[in-house]
Amino acid sequence: MIYLDANSGEMLRPSAREAMLAAWELPGNPSSVHQAGRAARALMEASREAIASAVGAQARYLVFTSGGTEADGLALRAMGSGRRLLVGATEHDAVRTAAAGGEVLPVDRNGVVRLAELERRLRAEGPALVALMLANNETGVVHPIAAAAELCRAHGARLHTDAVQALGRMPIDIGALGADSIALSAHKAGGPKGTGALVMAEDFPAAPLIAGGGQEKGWRGGTQNLPAIAGFAAICGVAPPDHLAMRDRIGEAAKEVGAIIAGEQAERLPNTLCLVLPGVRADLQLITLDLAGFAVSAGAACSSGKVAKSHVLEAMGFGADAGSAIRVSLSWQTDQAQIEQFIAAYQTMARRLLRSKHT
Repeated sequence: MIYLDANSGEMLRPSAREAMLAAWELPGNPSSVHQAGRAARALMEASREAIASAVGAQARYLVFTSGGTEADGLALRAMGSGRRLLVGATEHDAVRTAAAGGEVLPVDRNGVVRLAELERRLRAEGPALVALMLANNETGVVHPIAAAAELCRAHGARLHTDAVQALGRMPIDIGALGADSIALSAHKAGGPKGTGALVMAEDFPAAPLIAGGGQEKGWRGGTQNLPAIAGFAAICGVAPPDHLAMRDRIGEAAKEVGAIIAGEQAERLPNTLCLVLPGVRADLQLITLDLAGFAVSAGAACSSGKVAKSHVLEAMGFGADAGSAIRVSLSWQTDQAQIEQFIAAYQTMARRLLRSKHT
């Protein structure tokens, strides 16, 4: 199996595995005051410092969570009280669910938020909280977060940014972005599943989704998952792989057989391609490629294994073809030979399924 579904979950990096194995040897609870507890606490705080530093933040403003979904929910709960919610049309379901009932911010044909419309909405009466992701999980399209943050500041609004797909694939600096908070998840960058972080630019009153013994300064109850946190820290600061040439090689080959690249004219993550094959159902493409030995996906992998029409592509104006897209996302282990094998399989699949569509 050639794994090309890194946006669902990246291959675990050796540094993360080694850090986790070492952490599992520590018996202490980070909240205990004895020597073993202090050793666990020291590792946890060193990890907090490493992760915060990797995104230009202060460690005291970082809260460990179970992943990006919880981080998004915490941010909207803590910062959204008494504020109108403005939510990007192509946000992950973690944000769309937490912000249910909020106003939707439209995107253009390339999936980029319309800043003029954002500014118009911000002029409306009442303070707002804007939720706008840094890089889209399905298309890789990068939003102009710094420009959006400038508009938010001018109108007294707050900005939360889901940066889950960006970690390990592009530079992230919360100060340069201008966001009030960002959500991170370890397993998208080669760390373990089940751990993430909410990183804030300043203190906000805690609004925990999970109450308990006061861990994480009251933001999240429960004993911290120290091995996962150590694995998370181990992958922070690792240089992103240079995937751009591989991504573009796949894109050009896919266009030769009639595919459309969603968001092609926008800035995109160097590892991500969303290939739309008009009139050919995504599930047929996935099954065909799976049988040929390739792991890819159709949209987000967080919908209980369902293959459905993409709300991201619908927002971009793809209409019926929103159900005809697959996502190819390159791993840190992907090499050129695998790319060439995938291209051959994709072109064979596309030609056959397009012929079947017309017979």
